Amino acid sequence: MTFYQELQLNQAGSKNLLKKSETVKEKSYHILVYLVKIAVTMAFCFLFVTIFSILFGNENSIVGVVVLLCLMVFRNADLGIHTGQSTMLLALFFVIMTVCPHLANQFSPVLGMLLNIAALAVLILFGCHNPFMFNQSTLVLGYLLLYGYDVTGKSYQMRLVGMALGAALTCFVFYRNHKNRTYKRNLKDLIQEFDITSSRTKWQICQILCVPIVLCIAELCNMPRAMWAGIAAMSAILPFMEDMHYRVRKRIVGNIAGVICFTVLYFLLPSSIYAYIGILGGIGVGFQHNMAGRQYLTHLVL
Repeated sequence: MTFYQELQLNQAGSKNLLKKSETVKEKSYHILVYLVKIAVTMAFCFLFVTIFSILFGNENSIVGVVVLLCLMVFRNADLGIHTGQSTMLLALFFVIMTVCPHLANQFSPVLGMLLNIAALAVLILFGCHNPFMFNQSTLVLGYLLLYGYDVTGKSYQMRLVGMALGAALTCFVFYRNHKNRTYKRNLKDLIQEFDITSSRTKWQICQILCVPIVLCIAELCNMPRAMWAGIAAMSAILPFMEDMHYRVRKRIVGNIAGVICFTVLYFLLPSSIYAYIGILGGIGVGFQHNMAGRQYLTHLVL
């Protein structure tokens, strides 16, 4: 395996190579490649988001995050149906993520919740047919990030342009990478396979309803950055109940530990380093086993 090929491995693949290393020299080499991969990923993410910030304004840097998330995910992931139809759906998803979060912010929390339910219904029913692709961690996350970092006036006009560019880039990369693949399903099949008794449809409905409801409750309670409550709900709602129970139990412990660590660091570290805590967190996430790239990027650039 060449240096470049090893750079293409995900975290699990890199960890596996480290485990199989038989000598100190071999292990040191794999560690070096792993560190280079993290450094390159960080540099690319910052460069990409910085370019979007320069082009469309600092208040629209979140657009760069969402576009990069979509590019990183959908260059490999698919929607499970004909490539041409999937490409059109991706374009529709970008329209929804551009318009609906902005409109929902103009309404009361309850009316905004209803609009969010309608928007997420399209994203999840047509974009998350295969739960094991974890497309909800891209589409719903992107929607909530744009909802939480809403803009108005000239900034929103620039956001429209930025999202249009992002849609074009994502659709181009997706179609180029998937055009030679054969899919048996089409859009009609997704509609026909909607079954209220199936575990997949139940999971989809739970995502569609619970995320906006949690978001609405957080807003009614005047929580700052209510979008994070929605993101927490989205990530905890899994297709299988036993997996959901396991994640919720672990998350409770993790949240308590996280609050304690943050409090300790807040009082121990000088204020000048606060701006770099997100970067350090992103690096830490990069070292975790089986951590999805989208979570790594979110920790890295937010």
